[in-house]
Amino acid sequence: MFRGTKIVATVGPASSSPEMLRALIDAGVNVFRLNFSHGSAADHETLAARIRAASSDAQRIVALLGDLQGPKIRVARFRDGPVQLKTGSTFVLDTALDKEAGDIHQVGVDYPDLARDCRPGDTLLLNDGLIELRVLDIDGSRVRCDVVTGGTLSNNKGINRKGGGLTAAALTTKDREDIFLAAKLDLDYLALSFPRNAEDVELARRLYREAGGQGGMVAKIERAEAVADPQVLDDLIRASDGVMVARGDLAVEIGDAALVGVQKQIIARARALDRFVITATQMMESMISSPQPTRAEVSDVANAVLDGTDAVMLSGETAVGEYPVATVQAMHRIIRGAECSWQQHAPEQRQPDTLEAIDEAIAMAAMYVANHLRGVRAIIAMTETGATPKLMSRLRTGMPIFAFTPHPHTQRRVAIYRGVETIAFDNDAVPNAEINGLAVSELLNRGLVETGDRILITKGDYDKAHGGTNTLKIVTA
Repeated sequence: MFRGTKIVATVGPASSSPEMLRALIDAGVNVFRLNFSHGSAADHETLAARIRAASSDAQRIVALLGDLQGPKIRVARFRDGPVQLKTGSTFVLDTALDKEAGDIHQVGVDYPDLARDCRPGDTLLLNDGLIELRVLDIDGSRVRCDVVTGGTLSNNKGINRKGGGLTAAALTTKDREDIFLAAKLDLDYLALSFPRNAEDVELARRLYREAGGQGGMVAKIERAEAVADPQVLDDLIRASDGVMVARGDLAVEIGDAALVGVQKQIIARARALDRFVITATQMMESMISSPQPTRAEVSDVANAVLDGTDAVMLSGETAVGEYPVATVQAMHRIIRGAECSWQQHAPEQRQPDTLEAIDEAIAMAAMYVANHLRGVRAIIAMTETGATPKLMSRLRTGMPIFAFTPHPHTQRRVAIYRGVETIAFDNDAVPNAEINGLAVSELLNRGLVETGDRILITKGDYDKAHGGTNTLKIVTA
């Protein structure tokens, strides 16, 4: 059975061997995430080579996504190990304190502007929101806080300000170095952590292009400022090739009660603005140590699918978990179950007042026909860049879209688009009059359609020039 929603898996110690990477591809992984927060450049080079070798061996198209660390603000380290902060006590965050001198009373911070960004009454959340501090006063480099919710605090745990407002730039020195690494590795996508606005994404894209990188840019939506103003969110989405709903830091900054509604809003706006969207963080968290997901996790993944996400992402589950292959298999099963739901097969049609681009008009026409003409079983999109199948994938249908392209970069690029599969097909090597017949034969030979099925074909006018989809045909296999 065809699965439209894609699976992104993070590579880590539990999944870095050639054998495990091949097993994960066989289980259904479409995109592997290289987390630049961990490992050296040499480690990532090795992983990228292994993934591409495993993909080739499996004869499956798999994309690579590099994820920049970003300005994660963290406490420093404790002299004698983790401390237990008690509710009602006072605790100091000091940007000038020796980074190894933390104790039960105070700890250093790796972000020098923390004192400048905070005000008395602010809420600071540590360790993914498990510890809550209220700022009492600020004295130079020292931010003195009341412990509202205590807990165990250990080295290098993150700090968030509830409601956002920390002014750290989206690109750190390390990120700029990793942008060159991403270009060297010829990654298909590069994710930018903690962007505040469209300008952050545009800067990262410019630096990536200057380094020689050709991959798409993914904006991780994880700051409160990014979702507080609908225009800021739309601008961020437009500046990107796709976005990630990075629910960890986002939930800490906006509060968990607001997260579900914001997630749905981000998915809806990304689809409306013709960008792909990845839903991430703790989707199958219990499977780090359990062979089966919880019912809540099943619902979480399924609801993201029903909302229209292009991909769902695994982090610790595949990076360090005990059951990486079983987790991917479970996610594959849940996605298929959700995609069988009646909600997924209700036609979804946009009715814009006008269309300016011919390829968008052809894509929308193809999806209308696919959803309304009896007997249509598949769509073939002849594509140079992957733009037309991406536009098609924005409209809900249970029908597979096959991106026929001769370009390996395009094949990998479309691997993340919902409902899109790719087939290597070189138009230049085929006489124009034979293209449609040979393309349909590809699907027949692979068992993807049957004789008598109707198939839609979109392509450019290859008698004149490459590129620029301007034709829709309906053929019978």
